[in-house]
Amino acid sequence: MKKYLLLLILCVHAGFLAAQKNVVDKIVAIVGEEIILKSDIENAYLQEQGQGLISSSSDYKTELLEKQLIQKLLLAQAQIDSISVTEEQVENAVANRIEYFISNIGSQERLEAYFGKSLEEIKDDMRGPLRELLITEQMQQKIVEKIRITPSEVRNYFKRLPKDSLPEMPDRYELQQIVLRPRISDAEKERIRERLRGYREQILKGEKTFNTLAVLYSEDPGSATRGGELGYIPRNQLDPAFAEAAFNLKPERISKIVESEFGFHIIQLIDRQGEKINVRHILLQPKIAEEEKEEALHRLDTIRQYINENKMTFEEAAMYFSSDKQTRNNGGLVADPQTGESRIARANIPGEMAKEINSLKIGEISMPFVTHSERGQEEYKIVKVKEFYPRHRANLEDDWQNFELMLTNEKQMDKLEKWIKEKQANTYIHIDEEYRKGKFRYDGWIK
Repeated sequence: MKKYLLLLILCVHAGFLAAQKNVVDKIVAIVGEEIILKSDIENAYLQEQGQGLISSSSDYKTELLEKQLIQKLLLAQAQIDSISVTEEQVENAVANRIEYFISNIGSQERLEAYFGKSLEEIKDDMRGPLRELLITEQMQQKIVEKIRITPSEVRNYFKRLPKDSLPEMPDRYELQQIVLRPRISDAEKERIRERLRGYREQILKGEKTFNTLAVLYSEDPGSATRGGELGYIPRNQLDPAFAEAAFNLKPERISKIVESEFGFHIIQLIDRQGEKINVRHILLQPKIAEEEKEEALHRLDTIRQYINENKMTFEEAAMYFSSDKQTRNNGGLVADPQTGESRIARANIPGEMAKEINSLKIGEISMPFVTHSERGQEEYKIVKVKEFYPRHRANLEDDWQNFELMLTNEKQMDKLEKWIKEKQANTYIHIDEEYRKGKFRYDGWIK
């Protein structure tokens, strides 16, 4: 289960990039040695307004100021505790944020036009706020890191919850799968390699840029629109063959053709920072011959028959036959793509799989069917409904992890609120008269 830490600090998206037109800047608050400018509040307001997040509260700018006051308290304590972040961490955060922006706005060119700045200028604007964000996140985690939850605490927490306030849990499934990826013919592999050799030669001769060819021909939908750029990714999150080739490149050099589980690539190194790397790639996926598709369906049908005849368990078949690395070693168990839990909410089940399970009872195995990976690859599957948990009012027996997480968040919130109040009392804080009349959540800001 993923751990969700309650964040009271200001979420940094693009507020630090917003235009400061017609804003006469001044200091509106001081926390220890940290200052907050009027432009900081106005920029945060403009950013949230642009995202449709503005609250109906008349004290909304006071709420934004209070988020920044808390962030400055955390920063001041982080300095005392010698908490810092590396340049590598900052650059990774910048790269991830740029990737997020580009994926939403459509292209680097549109991003630059939107902010009226070059990509490097946008990155320069990001570094300071993102450095602060990373430091305050670490500080906040340090404050709550020693919180532990015992089973008896979870049971007592559940008992004191009003029964009419218990959340409704949606229909959820435990699903197992066996995935086969059809064999690719040698002739088809050679056809793909020949195309990539042609692209590589055009780039080396200066006839086309890597970016242009990636936009035109790469079959990775996630990166093609960005000229093939992936953003900073740790080595252990990359396909081993892809990682080996990418980490052996020098900047701007282009790899030879690389075969991975996703298809065939050529790769260009942009930058490397320790065990993280940013590259461009062009991905081509071989076409599957009809006879190979039929063979995959036939094999799955045979595997299904073996399981139904008790010649092997589903778990054994997943380990021996499944092509999916993420599920074959845990009996084929599929994780919820939104939460990472083994119980998948019906709404989060991928489309093709959702259609298949509609007609299945607990313990039944589907007929073989065709589905598609996140990268658009054809895959052939059988899926089993291991367990079904119908919609119900949350209870301790079925939903222990949910209540454990709720209690953890509550205790973290209490600890953080206590810490804030203590630091307010012992830290120099000054707030400008313009903002002193607002309604703050914590009383200790005005002294």
